[in-house]
Amino acid sequence: MSFIAFYAAKGGVGTSVVSAAVALLAAQHQPTLLVDLAGDQPMIFGSVPPKASLSDWFRTDSPHPDSLTRLEHKVGDNLYLTAVDRPGCLPRPDRLRTLAQILGAERRNVVVDLGRRAQVGVSLVQASDHCHLVTRPCYLALRAAMGGPKPDGVVLISEKGRSLQRADVSRALGCGVVAELAVDPVVARAVDAGLLATRFPRSLRVLEQLL
Repeated sequence: MSFIAFYAAKGGVGTSVVSAAVALLAAQHQPTLLVDLAGDQPMIFGSVPPKASLSDWFRTDSPHPDSLTRLEHKVGDNLYLTAVDRPGCLPRPDRLRTLAQILGAERRNVVVDLGRRAQVGVSLVQASDHCHLVTRPCYLALRAAMGGPKPDGVVLISEKGRSLQRADVSRALGCGVVAELAVDPVVARAVDAGLLATRFPRSLRVLEQLL
């Protein structure tokens, strides 16, 4: 089983889509839990989240590990999602440490979408087997990433017309690009329609190498 976390230094780079795609690919082989701290996954999957959320679990006085499973809902074959519903509210560090311990003991694959919370979610970064930065070859995004945790690798979202290239990104961040995805309108249409799970774009299969 693997525990993979994804994060971004700048919003709108595609972290949630990458996390969802990796979780879907992992679920083709083994049961997988997708943990969403950015709050975007229910929309990506076109699903209705349960009344209780991961945000509620974070707010309880003594969050119990067993209660976490009751917050999951199935979003695909072998794939389960638990998500925050208040992405702007930061969980207490001790709650994130508890979550990291629980996920570290999971018998399923675990994929965590940290969004831009890598700094506050450092316990999850440390507990993961691999933590990858998702970024575009953008000067501002790379500058922001330099002030954050050191990733194990970079998932690069490439775009035509950018001045910076793959080698520039690796050199700036001091780690390798583990996967490169070209911006694909097919992916955008699947996400906009909430159909990523049922109409999985072929271009996202390159992410299977991360498993």
